[in-house]
Parts: sequence; C-alpha cells; structure tokens
Amino acid sequence: MRKLASIILFLVIASNSFAQSKNSPLQISHLTGDFYVYRTFSDYQGTKISANAMYLVTDKGVVLFDAPWDKTQFQPLLDSIKTKHHKEVVMLFATHSHDDRAGGLDFYRKKGIKTYTIKLTDDIIKKESKPRAEFIIPNDKTFTVGQYTFEVYYPGKGHASDNIVAWFEKEKVLYGGCFIKSADAKDLGYLGDSDVKEWKQSIGKVKSKFKNPIYIIPGHEDWTNTESLNHTLKLVDEYLAQKSLGKK
Repeated sequence: MRKLASIILFLVIASNSFAQSKNSPLQISHLTGDFYVYRTFSDYQGTKISANAMYLVTDKGVVLFDAPWDKTQFQPLLDSIKTKHHKEVVMLFATHSHDDRAGGLDFYRKKGIKTYTIKLTDDIIKKESKPRAEFIIPNDKTFTVGQYTFEVYYPGKGHASDNIVAWFEKEKVLYGGCFIKSADAKDLGYLGDSDVKEWKQSIGKVKSKFKNPIYIIPGHEDWTNTESLNHTLKLVDEYLAQKSLGKK
C-alpha cells in the first residue's frame, strides 16, 4: 500500500508541477494545499546535486523552510512566489548551518524577511564568521502564521549537530531537510559534521513524536517517496554495522 501511495503521490505532484524545464535552476512543485517544494542545484565533487526546500503560503505571507542552495536563485525565488501567489515572503527558517540551508540568511534578512535559527546553528555560524539569523528560537517551538500551525523541533545530532525538522500536525507534513535522506540514497552522503550514532537515536525521537506523516521532504534528490525516513534509519544501521566491523 505504501508503495502504491508513493506512486500516486508522484503522479499528482508531476501533474501539478509548474511549467518549467528539467534544466531550470529553480524548480517549484505543488505538494498539497498551500505547501510547495522547490528545488535548486549546486556542484558537489563534480556532480550536479539537487537540494529540496519548502515554502508555505499563508494569509499572513509566505514562510520559507531553507534558502536556495544556488545563490543566483535567491531573488528569482521571491519573484516566482510573488508572481504565482501575489504574496510576500515574511519568514525563513534555516534547518542547519550548511550553505544549502542557511546560505541565504543575509540576503533575505536585508530584504526585511524575518530569519530564524536555533542557538546551536547560530553558534556555528557565528564561529565561522558568516551572516546570522535575526531571531534565535528554542530547540522546540510551535508557531502559528495565518491559518497554519507548525512545530520546529531539534531531535538531536544527525547529519549535522544542529539539524532541525518542521512538523505540520494537521496536514501531516514532515519537512526533514538534510536530517532525512532520500529513499533512493545509496549512502549517508557528507558526514563531516555528522554524529551517526546519535542520528539513530534522533530518528527514533522523530518517529515517536510525529506519527503517520503523509508527506516527508528530505534534503536532497527524490522527495516523493514516504519511505525516506525509514530508509535513512536503514542507512544509519548499515553504517554503524560496518563501522563495528572496522570497515568504516
């Protein structure tokens, strides 16, 4: 049933995607209701990699969850949102300190958009002398913007020491950022700032706290398969098993 549901979700999303080329540097797709997933790209070790982010259209304006990875798309994203929805972006949450999430904090803050990170992220950004968010939020905080309520939650270390997720209880949307790997990921990817042992525990906290998600958005590549969180746990278990055998 889950596989069938994923296929149906993919077909619905494909039919609702904006008219755009597969080579477009900014690709926006309708997820459900007022939720949209947008994708940008960057070169990583000689390979073009996509980064997923999300925005939500509310009565009070648009909320971004992570900035584009490609800085040339900072303004085009705002323009696209304005053209389609006739609303301004009012908030941006960066889900950890890496450039594919927090690289646009300075740009959007200067546009008058309220920018948010948790303290762990702010500490890292400050240490690296990079532009910081305007607002520092607790590790677990609920926001209401217009007609929508969502929770921003820090489950513990994982892909990064400061990774957070966002949960929409009513709509059952889990935005995972890089904390969650795509269901077709072959490995855990970049681990330079990871704690894989704690990642396993952190996944358990997310699965326990946020029940029965209908939509799960990972940080990179395919985001239409709702098995991505379970697949991330599988990759973590495989990594830890290999490490215990001295293969990592």
